[in-house]
Amino acid sequence: MLRISWTERKSNQTVLIKANSRRSLIKTIRKRQATFLGHVLRREKLEHLITTGKLYGKGGKGKQREKLMDGLKRWLGSGSSTETMEAMGHRELWRNMIADASKHGTG
Repeated sequence: MLRISWTERKSNQTVLIKANSRRSLIKTIRKRQATFLGHVLRREKLEHLITTGKLYGKGGKGKQREKLMDGLKRWLGSGSSTETMEAMGHRELWRNMIADASKHGTG
């Protein structure tokens, strides 16, 4: 078992290399987000409207947050939101995109 004292001041990358391990939490989070988003967008109810940004109103103050769709588009490597939304409608295609991204995608 690998033990590293908190006083050693090692970077996370150094510890991962020493432990012969990889970061997997981000990949797991992105995969779960993608599966949930595909589920929500196939239902076409209130959640669909909120996620796609089709509700009107005044935005909050401050910097605009990154949208869930933008992060997933980058992770999946898809070109446009339209392409991503069409893939979500076809369950098998969406599952294949998620599987490919989780094998080859970065965080």
